[in-house]
Amino acid sequence: MQELTEANPWAVPEDWFKTDTITVKGRIEAYNAEQFGFTSMECYFEDVFEKDDATLVLDIADDGTFCKKFQASYPVCQTFYTMESKVGFSEMPFYARPGETIDITVRKDDNGRYVCVYNNGSSRDVERWLRTSGSITDVLIPLSRCKGKFDEANTLADKVWQNAMYCLQTVSRREHYTPMEMHLALADMQTSFAESYMSYAMNREFALMKQEVRDGAYHTEILDSVEWQKLFDYKNYYQLRRIDFDNPLLFVSSDYSHLLNRMQFAQPVRIGKYKDIEDENGGVVANVENEKKELAGGYTALKELMGSEHDNLMAQLCAYKDMLSGFNYWRNNEDVIPRILADTTKTVAEREESVASMRTPSNMMPLYLSTFAHPYVHQKAEQFYAHKMAQTELSSPLPDGLMADLIRHLCEKYPGKYLLIDFWGMGCGPCRSAIQSSKDKRAEIAKRDDVKLIFIAEERTAEGSEAYHKYIDEWLADEVNICLTYDGFARMQELFHFNGIPHYETITPDGRRVRDDLQLQGFYNFDYELTRLKERLK
Repeated sequence: MQELTEANPWAVPEDWFKTDTITVKGRIEAYNAEQFGFTSMECYFEDVFEKDDATLVLDIADDGTFCKKFQASYPVCQTFYTMESKVGFSEMPFYARPGETIDITVRKDDNGRYVCVYNNGSSRDVERWLRTSGSITDVLIPLSRCKGKFDEANTLADKVWQNAMYCLQTVSRREHYTPMEMHLALADMQTSFAESYMSYAMNREFALMKQEVRDGAYHTEILDSVEWQKLFDYKNYYQLRRIDFDNPLLFVSSDYSHLLNRMQFAQPVRIGKYKDIEDENGGVVANVENEKKELAGGYTALKELMGSEHDNLMAQLCAYKDMLSGFNYWRNNEDVIPRILADTTKTVAEREESVASMRTPSNMMPLYLSTFAHPYVHQKAEQFYAHKMAQTELSSPLPDGLMADLIRHLCEKYPGKYLLIDFWGMGCGPCRSAIQSSKDKRAEIAKRDDVKLIFIAEERTAEGSEAYHKYIDEWLADEVNICLTYDGFARMQELFHFNGIPHYETITPDGRRVRDDLQLQGFYNFDYELTRLKERLK
């Protein structure tokens, strides 16, 4: 890899990290909606600096033209795709830097196959890589699908890495990659390799556990204690030493957000965070001092996992994502500060000390910011904090649009009630688990006159499959069920800014979306969360 890098000198632009709008526009020649089978395409894009995901829906006009604008914090290589094509054309990859407009023409080539012609910008500069990158990263698939033991996976990883390097060299010579394309291809390969490797580790963890519900509680049995311990041993993850986790080009890969998630929640990292602060029962006291230890433990674990001597860019981003996920909890803690300060059973000094130890935005943000040595990570964290604290409204109106109209119609159908919307799918195990475990609780909720539960599922057709209806009859009978096509569900994802499911949204009786830190998060703490929300909205 070092030889390929040195043989293709190319410098990363100084403005690599910046936030701006990307525009993807163009035309599908000879487009006919009925003939092609689709009128829109989707892109599941996650900007790692944003708290919410960003499903993008690209509408195609009757004349085949399209135009989509979205914001990005760094250059991206993404794909608009459809699962409904009747003509063999289903994917439109592109590469763009923030601030760019990419113009694409989709037409048939001399062999009658649909191809993307890039008329300008960065996509045109790397069109050879866009056309052939899949043939390189596909070589890595066996690693993520490995079912063997950790030692066997590491042996396979060596072979897969060598095969990917050979494939990259072969393809790059055949296609005459430019130095920029070579550097992007190397970065993409590293990211995809690491993501496949960590996905193996995650899947291995699940395979070694047998879980079942008994007496209303989850019970876990470890099937192989020797293999289980290997998940916690940093030495077993030596394949990650191949990756330069400080390389900003890694962000280009569409696998980067998945890799970041795998690193953030890797078993050694989770254990490393809490090993010095858990009590004998595995509990942790929630205060600033323990959060400081947790943050330091996470950085130490990540360095050991990646074989790094410093808090590299990937490690800082893992902490950044922890900051994003913890922020709403910190903000909610502010609600109890007035009660603490008014507690006359304690001295003024004791009250002030108690407030100073609470995990609130004002206490936690300086702690996290002090660890963000990378200037762009630090800048984005400051911007996130300023944006969140500027949100004074507790709910916001829904925009115009077909899916928003559907939500407004539901509000009219159930006047005076809050709506808790559960977005789910038949292919989502956690979705079904949440539905099945909450059946008794939902029976209690159904008796209330202030809230209505709505279940919106994704299916190929609006009528739903036979399996879907069988499941509804068993677990969601007599509840409000709505079935959306892939396209309709994607538009809901774009409206509410989510990719993963289950996902919950709370709508006020007057049809406004509740701010994310006040949303009802399913059914586990339903009564408390709804009471808190109603008190805040008085």
